[in-house]
Amino acid sequence: MDKQNKDSLETAIFAGGCFWCTEAVFQRLRGVKEVVSGYTGGHIKNPAYREICTGRTGHAEAIKITFDPSEITFRELMEVFFATHDPTQLNRQGNDVGTQYRSEIFYTSEKQKDEAEAFINQLEKENVFGASIVTAVSQEKPFYVAEEDHQNFYNEHRSQPYCQFIIDPKIKKLTSTFADKLNTVKS
Repeated sequence: MDKQNKDSLETAIFAGGCFWCTEAVFQRLRGVKEVVSGYTGGHIKNPAYREICTGRTGHAEAIKITFDPSEITFRELMEVFFATHDPTQLNRQGNDVGTQYRSEIFYTSEKQKDEAEAFINQLEKENVFGASIVTAVSQEKPFYVAEEDHQNFYNEHRSQPYCQFIIDPKIKKLTSTFADKLNTVKS
């Protein structure tokens, strides 16, 4: 990628439960150039997955998305984010329970902060979920890339039961609800 194109890219950081799920969803969107699974929002440096699982590090499983705003906007990313996880569950997504599975947007600019807060207010006003949204909006914190075996997990392990029962339905919802935002490249 040439420098001019690279300079026009932006970053979004979302925590919405297990990062295997969120990574798989966002990898399929047009305009998304890279999705990296990792940890953010906690109080220890360079955490490992085994530490995150204890829930005592303060970190959330999250994804860092590099995207081209001329192809997909931050608002469109948020639309997908809120449609593919339950933002009304505090510190959990389904059977995944703990603060590491919280719903949180880590904004990388004041513009993202304003957009996230306005979007959540709109969803609340319209009572989209029938319950209060617990998604936090926080300033970006250091992002620690997860171990290699957590990267591209769904694409490499689709036959695993977790992928079939938890991630496949999210991908199905993505492809039916956001067909116009999908990458044309098969993954």
